[in-house]
Amino acid sequence: MTTSPRIEAAEIRPRHFLWSVEAGVATITLDRPERKNPLTFESYAELTDTFRTLINVPEVRAVVLTGAGGNFCSGGDVHEIIGPLVEAKLAGSVDDILRFTTMTGGLVKAMRACPQPIIAAIDGICAGAGAILAMASDIRIGTPDSRVAFLFTRVGLSGADMGACAILPRIIGHGRAAELLYTGRFMAADEAERWGFYNRTVPAASLASAATTLAAALAQGPSFAHGVTKACLHAEWDMSIDDAITHEAQAQAVCMMTNDFERAYRAFVAKAPSQFQGN
Repeated sequence: MTTSPRIEAAEIRPRHFLWSVEAGVATITLDRPERKNPLTFESYAELTDTFRTLINVPEVRAVVLTGAGGNFCSGGDVHEIIGPLVEAKLAGSVDDILRFTTMTGGLVKAMRACPQPIIAAIDGICAGAGAILAMASDIRIGTPDSRVAFLFTRVGLSGADMGACAILPRIIGHGRAAELLYTGRFMAADEAERWGFYNRTVPAASLASAATTLAAALAQGPSFAHGVTKACLHAEWDMSIDDAITHEAQAQAVCMMTNDFERAYRAFVAKAPSQFQGN
């Protein structure tokens, strides 16, 4: 889906989170468990760069995003992000604040533009910017003890952060999203599953395997076609139904020109498993 130079997964060497790749599945683990895995300026930037880079890493066919130590992510680090932003406010540095909010939104844009399906594996606290990371993923698996909150109103900010007012209503509905964004309250796991924020919940001990198993199944599928599906899911939000049908006709025609489409047909005729290669 790109003409840019191919990049090997081993070339991605983040310093602010854990990174591993096995059988086409990349696992990104936020790894500050003593603080419930908060984000910093550096981890925001490195996550954004990683998701942008994945466009050119065909070796990676699905991504699992998770946190270490029984929590997903507690949001922006109070001392390393919130404190400096308050200082910027006191100094009247509007440009610095806007650069930060633009940068954080850039992470969501990078996740949505990344062609690989992203599965968020959520245990424990998933709050603030952490809830946004979960929201921006394609699929979410939670645990019974996980809790999700869009906490921005708790610190005097709007719920309109990193695309939440656009994306969250499309996942759980306008009224439910409005309640969460206005109140900043925590959404329990059973509520998150019932409302459709979680695709499902599993015991905490099974979370990693459930996310990895699903990601592995997606990785064995037609990765080029999965990328087209993800792009269409994103692009068609603001299209009419008629325009979306036309858009999908063009997208599907492109997929029918791939070798994977031909391979799948020949495998079906031969009553053999399909072997998708992403081209």
